[in-house]
Amino acid sequence: MGKIQSYRDLEVWRQGMGLAEACYHLTQMFPKEEIYGMVSQIRRAAVSIPANIAKGYGREYRNAYIQFLRIAQGSLKELETHLLLAVRVNLTTPEMANPVLAQCESLGKLLRALQNPQ
Repeated sequence: MGKIQSYRDLEVWRQGMGLAEACYHLTQMFPKEEIYGMVSQIRRAAVSIPANIAKGYGREYRNAYIQFLRIAQGSLKELETHLLLAVRVNLTTPEMANPVLAQCESLGKLLRALQNPQ
C-alpha cells in the first residue's frame, strides 16, 4: 500500500471495520427479543473499535493515538466477552462465532503491536 493519507488507509482500521461488519451479520440471526440486549452490546463494542482507531489517528499526537488504541483494545475485549457469552447462552453457535473470534484475535495482535513498537 502507498502513503498513509487518512485513517482509512490504516490496516488496523480496515480490520476493525471488517470485524464490525462481521458482528452485524452475526447478530442479524439473533432472536428479535435480543435487539436491545446482546445485539446492541455486540454492535456497540464492535463499532467502538474502528471509531477509536480513527479518533486517535485524528489527534495527530503519538501519545493520544496510543491512548485511543488502548481504548479500542478494551472494546475488543468487551466484544470477545459478549461473543463468548452469546455462545454460552445459545444465541449463536461456536461454528458461527469462532470466525469472528478469530478476527478479534488477529486485530488484537495488531493493536498490541502498534501500542508497543520495537
